[in-house]
Amino acid sequence: MASNTAAGHGIDVDVPTGARATIETPAAGDPRLSRLSLNQKTVDRLDLPAAVDLCARHGIPSIGLWREPVTEYGVAAAAKLVRDAGLRVSSLCRGGFLTAEDRTLFRAAIHANQRAIREAAELGTDTLVMVVGGLPDGSRDLVGARERVADAVAELAPFAAEHGVRLALEPMHPMFCADRGVLSTVEEAVTMAAPHPVSAVGVVIDTYHVWWDPTVATAIASAGARIASFQVCDWVVPLPADALLGRGMMGDGHIDFRALRDMVDSAGYTGDIEVEIFNADVWAADPDATAATVKRRYVSEVL
Repeated sequence: MASNTAAGHGIDVDVPTGARATIETPAAGDPRLSRLSLNQKTVDRLDLPAAVDLCARHGIPSIGLWREPVTEYGVAAAAKLVRDAGLRVSSLCRGGFLTAEDRTLFRAAIHANQRAIREAAELGTDTLVMVVGGLPDGSRDLVGARERVADAVAELAPFAAEHGVRLALEPMHPMFCADRGVLSTVEEAVTMAAPHPVSAVGVVIDTYHVWWDPTVATAIASAGARIASFQVCDWVVPLPADALLGRGMMGDGHIDFRALRDMVDSAGYTGDIEVEIFNADVWAADPDATAATVKRRYVSEVL
C-alpha cells in the first residue's frame, strides 16, 4: 500500500491540500467507520476491482457503485466481487435523465431505468440514485420538464418496488438545473416522491447540493423515512471552469457537515454515509492517500 506521508518523514498529509493531518488515520475495524461508504467516483481512475480492494484494505465497509464500470465488468461478476470482499453496496448511480420531450427518447429513458433497477437489485443495493435530468436542448420549459420527471417516476415506481429497489431522487444545486437536475431543493424532491410508497421512492441528501438552502432543515425533517442516501463532500471556492469538478474534501470548504448530519439523523436515517467527490486534484492523488484522508475527515468533520 502506498504511503500518504510528507517527503518520507512519516507525517500523514491530507489530499488534495498536502496539509498535515490533524488526527491519526482510523484503522480498519474502527467502529467509527461502520457507516462510511466510499463512492467509486472519489477514486475515479481506479477500475472496479481496484476500488473494491481499496475499500477492503482500508476498512471502509461500503462502496457506492457507478453503472458504467459495473456494466463493463459485468453485473453478476461485480456483485460477487463486492460480496467476496465483505463489502456492501450503499447505492448504484445513476438512473434518471427523464426529461426528454421526444416520445421515443422518453420511452428509451424508461427502459434504461428499468435496466438500472434490475442491476441495483442484482448488486444487492436497494438505492438507485436518480439524477433526473436537465432541460432538453433548446427548451426553456422548466415546468414541463418537471412534469415529465413526475410522469416517469410514477411509471417506474411500481417496477422498482417489484425488485426491492427505491428510486432515490437527488435534488441538485440550482446551477445544474439546466443540464443535469431540474429538482433543486429537498422540498421539491419530497413533494415529487410523496404520491408513492416510501419503499419505492425516496430522496438523496447530498451536502454539496443542499447546504445553501434556508429551508433545508424543515425539508429534511419532512423527508423522514424517505431519506434513501446521505452523501457528503465540501463546497470549495473558487469553482473550477468545469463546475461539476468543484466538490472538495470534507473540511476544505464551507459546509457545516455536523449540522446536516444531525438533521438527517434526527429524521431517522441510519444508513451509510457516502463520500462522493468530483475533483481533478483528488482524482490525480494516490488512491491510498485519498482513502486515508477520507477516513480522517469523516471522523473529524462529519461524525
